[in-house]
Amino acid sequence: MKTVMIVDDEYLIADILSFALEDEGFQTVTAASAIKALEILDRERPDMIITDFMMPGMTGIEFAEAVKSRPRFKDTPLVLVSGAQAHLGAVRPDLFIAVFIKPFDTSLVIQQVTAAIDNEGA
Repeated sequence: MKTVMIVDDEYLIADILSFALEDEGFQTVTAASAIKALEILDRERPDMIITDFMMPGMTGIEFAEAVKSRPRFKDTPLVLVSGAQAHLGAVRPDLFIAVFIKPFDTSLVIQQVTAAIDNEGA
């Protein structure tokens, strides 16, 4: 079973994404901050990461850079979900395979996750 890490300090968003992904057969792990996510990254070894931009302690871009700096995770696909800061992620295709603006269509996020994880195995 493939694992998706969801990093968002808004619990409702993390729960919505988690439930939707679990309904599609994915295992999920959530973290309320990028700092916490980095602490559990090696233990959980997610196949994909969805992150918010605005979080306490570290932005989504700083988090993505920290993830990509780890050799084990340099090829792990990341998706950014953000409100007003989505444009900052859109100019970083080196970090994010997709950027969704909040409020986002959950089904489109699920499609992106499924496609990225399917391509990872190809």
